[in-house]
Amino acid sequence: MNATPKDVAALLARAAEPEFSAWRRNIVRLNGCTNPVHLVGASAFVDTGSGEVLWSYGSSAYGGRLLVACGNRRASVCPTCAGVYRADTYQLIRAGLVGGKSTPTEVGGHPRVFATLTAPGFGAVHTRREREGRVRVCRPRRAGERCPHGVPVGCRERHSADDSRLGEPLCPRCYDYAGAVLWQAHAGRLWHRFALELRRELARLAGLSRAELADAVRLSYAKVAEYQRRGLVHFHAVIRLDGPEGPQSAPPGWATTELLGDAVRESVGRVRLAAPGAAVVGRRVLRFGTQVDVRPIAEFGTGDLTSAAVAGYIAKYATKGAEVAGAVDGRIRHARELVVLPVRRHVLRMMGTCWWLGGLADFEPLGLRRWAHMLGYGGHFSTKSRRYSTTLTALREARTEHRAEEQRAALGLGGRTVVAAGQWRYAGRGYSPAAALIAASVREGGERHGA
Repeated sequence: MNATPKDVAALLARAAEPEFSAWRRNIVRLNGCTNPVHLVGASAFVDTGSGEVLWSYGSSAYGGRLLVACGNRRASVCPTCAGVYRADTYQLIRAGLVGGKSTPTEVGGHPRVFATLTAPGFGAVHTRREREGRVRVCRPRRAGERCPHGVPVGCRERHSADDSRLGEPLCPRCYDYAGAVLWQAHAGRLWHRFALELRRELARLAGLSRAELADAVRLSYAKVAEYQRRGLVHFHAVIRLDGPEGPQSAPPGWATTELLGDAVRESVGRVRLAAPGAAVVGRRVLRFGTQVDVRPIAEFGTGDLTSAAVAGYIAKYATKGAEVAGAVDGRIRHARELVVLPVRRHVLRMMGTCWWLGGLADFEPLGLRRWAHMLGYGGHFSTKSRRYSTTLTALREARTEHRAEEQRAALGLGGRTVVAAGQWRYAGRGYSPAAALIAASVREGGERHGA
């Protein structure tokens, strides 16, 4: 953070005030959260038997406002809170692979695969291709071959990892922006269709009816959406087969990892969804891309693709959003904002297509203008089936209870039955310039120590 002399002077003036220590402690305890929520109110620990107030505190002890972390999952918005979200997601995914966090350890021996489902192509884009450690030519084509708009259809360059052209169409006029945006808007529904189709395929391979399959196995999954440089999402998913009673029961002998992998590959190719607005943009059938990667996850965390590696991979992308593709964090409220957005041309065209289609009656249910900053994708970034493992809410509640127990022990209340009671109201968010300097120093210190 670049501190101005005025900000430094404000901090020095604050340091001379009597309540500076409490004010600073209120900021430091957030570990560098970038956009805290302000609360006003009070709480108390009350003995459940006698009704006696054993200890109380309020916002007055923190300079009038208690600051709490924003809880934003996106690393581009708040690295501190995103780190907590990433750690929770890691524990959630790993619990579904090896057990723990109320999930039985038996799941470590169940069939499970790590699958990646991609978006189809909507036009040739610049890409970085590597093979055996060597960077290959972007798009090798015969010299002189051009598209209908006179643009070369090939690219003989070997792009560096930070090349700004990566993800950009070779010919923007050839690129199907309407198709790309509509695919984004329906990506979540395509996944839902895939899950249904996967159950049908499992039943077919096992020689069972769908009702019989439901009595024999349970399908569980956890997935995350990742943006590619071309602005489209693809899904990374852990898919697991359990017995009829869920994670605590073993699946039948025919339910193998190999059978699950075959079913995933076959099901992806069968998913179809008709897009709306055929009268405007032509008839379109949406589907997943042909590039499907399905790999078995090593049993009990040994082998090439371990449980820890999969959990870490999914957790990493759970804190990222469309900014990976070069988009912006906040929603676009007016069309005039598109003129000044600091984004590359391809991303701007996707946003503009969202705004155009979003204003037409045929596409109104998709809410494309609302999700223009996400390039049309309005789905959740990380989701799971109900029985996959624990929940993020359960992990947060456990952490809150652990902190409360530590606080009660520090106050000498560990042997008493107490309940917390209080009333708080929202009073704003963010930092003053002086407070922002303190938060930045905490954040920098954490980064240096690998927090």
